[in-house]
Amino acid sequence: MSDEEWERFLRESVAGAAGAPVEPSARAREVARRLRERPGQPEGWRTYAPARRRRRTGWYVTGLVAAVALLVVALRPQAVVGWFGGDDGGQAGAPSAAESERPREAPGAEPALRPTLAEPFRGSPAAHWADGAAGITVPEAKATGWMDAAQVELALRRSKDFMVAAALDSGVLRGERPTKAIALLNPHQKDVQEYLRAALSSRVPTPETDPLLLFSRFRPEQSRLVGDVVKTRGRLMYREGRRGAVEVTADVTFVYPVTPAAGGSGRDAEVVRTIVRRKVVMSWDDPAKVITEPNTMSLVSYAFDMTNGGCSGPTGYLVPPFGTADDQPVDAAHQVDPYDRSKPIGTSNGTTSTRNGCATATRS
Repeated sequence: MSDEEWERFLRESVAGAAGAPVEPSARAREVARRLRERPGQPEGWRTYAPARRRRRTGWYVTGLVAAVALLVVALRPQAVVGWFGGDDGGQAGAPSAAESERPREAPGAEPALRPTLAEPFRGSPAAHWADGAAGITVPEAKATGWMDAAQVELALRRSKDFMVAAALDSGVLRGERPTKAIALLNPHQKDVQEYLRAALSSRVPTPETDPLLLFSRFRPEQSRLVGDVVKTRGRLMYREGRRGAVEVTADVTFVYPVTPAAGGSGRDAEVVRTIVRRKVVMSWDDPAKVITEPNTMSLVSYAFDMTNGGCSGPTGYLVPPFGTADDQPVDAAHQVDPYDRSKPIGTSNGTTSTRNGCATATRS
């Protein structure tokens, strides 16, 4: 063996020959044995697998509901009474949806509870109605007759303004002159102007010149409103009228809680609800065809029904029956529900008649 071959032999003995078999270590032999016994991904010797938690979503939801309920109790404790069948008189119920068409039936019965100064609408469907002008629904405006959509929208807004000025204005309710309402009437409509002069100047009005035909008024020395809220429910409708006019019809019920002007202020103070339903048909005329003034309309017709507003001859004022509300004679053949807006005004829903006396209201 030459010297070169001997040196190569010594180097390969120390470093190991390429491709020479290597004996596996003890750990490698152990891992191989486990793989043969349990096939699949091996678990690392430092791997930690935490135990699975059971989901408790139901408990979390229950806790959230309980927290919300406690918050409501803290902010509005009076609402809790209704949850447990308590005596809330309908005050805490959900408000009625706006009226967009004639209802098919009367509102449901309410608990038979007397109104009070603190809750003048309890025991009445009006407890769920909107306040004041908000209870008068105005439809979407579309081009009609001689008016485009924008003009129809303006006519509808002013028609609503008339109803508010005639039946909700605080001064008019105290018997003052209805100046704002009159300003919206066509000054060239002679029959209406004659009615206004007679109705607002005569101390002894006739059925034809009664101011109540258009305006809601109380004698301030006899009665006063309870609070500053009048409940309302109704709507406006419109169509093309004569000579291309836009004819707007308002059908609105007003509920006025009143108490004697000289009455007490305690819990036992008498409160009476006077209910008036009005239907007014207004014509917004084409000035090219009818003599009129800008921003004014002509009256086509007007009618009203009332409950607890007087049962004798016309006086020009609503006269609540203080002290005698429970003693009114019952006419079984002529009973009406003043909250039933499913019937046309002036037919079976009439609550008063200056010629034939009063029908009996089933509730107020």
